[in-house]
Amino acid sequence: MFDAIVYQDRRNKLRSLLKEGIIIFQGNNESPMNYSDNTFRFRQDSTFLYFFGLSMPGLVGIIDIDNGKDIIFGDDIDINDIIWMGPQPSIKELAQKVAVKETYPVAKLSNVVADATKRKRTIHFLPPYRAENILILEKILEIPSSSIKYKASVELIKAVVTMRLIKDSNEIAHLDEIMNIGYKMHITAMKMAKPGVYERKIAGFIEGMALSYGGTISFPVILSKHGEILHNHYYGNKLTTGDLMICDAGFESDMGYATDNTRVTPVGGKFSQKQKEIYQIVLDTNNVAVKAIKPEINYSDVHNLAATVITEGLKNLGLMKGNTKEAVGAGAHAMFFPHGLGHMMGLDVHDMENLGEDYVGYDNKTKRSEQFGTSYLRLARKLQPGFVLTVEPGIYFIPALINKWKEERINTQFINFDAVNKYMNFGGIRLEDDILVTETGNRILGKKRIPITVNEVEKTVQSK
Repeated sequence: MFDAIVYQDRRNKLRSLLKEGIIIFQGNNESPMNYSDNTFRFRQDSTFLYFFGLSMPGLVGIIDIDNGKDIIFGDDIDINDIIWMGPQPSIKELAQKVAVKETYPVAKLSNVVADATKRKRTIHFLPPYRAENILILEKILEIPSSSIKYKASVELIKAVVTMRLIKDSNEIAHLDEIMNIGYKMHITAMKMAKPGVYERKIAGFIEGMALSYGGTISFPVILSKHGEILHNHYYGNKLTTGDLMICDAGFESDMGYATDNTRVTPVGGKFSQKQKEIYQIVLDTNNVAVKAIKPEINYSDVHNLAATVITEGLKNLGLMKGNTKEAVGAGAHAMFFPHGLGHMMGLDVHDMENLGEDYVGYDNKTKRSEQFGTSYLRLARKLQPGFVLTVEPGIYFIPALINKWKEERINTQFINFDAVNKYMNFGGIRLEDDILVTETGNRILGKKRIPITVNEVEKTVQSK
């Protein structure tokens, strides 16, 4: 947890952006796995963490703009809870840690909201993504549950996005610190990528590492010999010599901040010539994209630059053909690179995605493309100092997609399908780094970049 003044300053800044009304921030509740006492690991709402800092279930925060007050609603535990959980700080004690003076039981929330409604005050809230929070809002606001998301405050969404997009010095220092844990997780995965090892052993080990460092994984680990499946959460394959193992994994700290990196490892310790050629194109794309990142550039332009490097590389291998600019304009590269270059990152691994990608990744001057592949671009807006984002180009040989394009003769003027057929069992390669936009350019977060060149990766795999 940061110092109390950090949370107080954030709430005060939000007041200055919204001017009037009350703001309701719903914390999350426990979520049952198969019965009420057996719950999933608790995860607090990220925006609640940003403004109120407390990671425990059953809390609601209110910022009363008109009266200059901050309130936390929560229930203290009783003797029955103490038997199972042990003594816990009171809500009042917890609130003091984040500079909140007023606390009330949750039952009082309805009264406060009803009074605001009676006085015709503006009530701001964010779109809820959990069913129980939708029902709570339905009850206290007397709005049908089906209408809740449409009644969310766009003004509040934009204000929260404006604030959370720019990481302050406390956040940057914390991200740098936890990046070093993500580094260790990926180094470990590389060294474990031996013939005969099951994917689940490596995935389980690095998830355990995250727990041992006092946090957890920032999303379900993607670890697979089938890199052509972008988000593969199946871990049942046995690694064999010659496989490419993709590991897309990150660490989440006890404060909720995330890392997110991807590396590809040759099982057995050496890339084949064919693997090396594709890998080098992706690496070159990553490096060119990272170098291009600076304030005032649109990230959509960096994405297009990445698509251009990929297209040129695949042309050199005979997999694509024709004019590069025309091929990228037609979206021909998307058969191999069918996703966006990256996304914002912070308290969520896909930062603020629950508030709407078009608010977070786009602005008034950038509009989402309708073209296949580019339409998945989560981040397109103009970059500013303090942004934290990912750069994750990839090349994938997805048999179903290749066959569809071939049968429907999509972009045949730019794709050499006869040559592509020889790569149908190749898999996929993605290389992802976490980047801070600075005043003069950017830097990769953490003390050291996770091994990424062909020589670095092979050396790491072969080391003990």
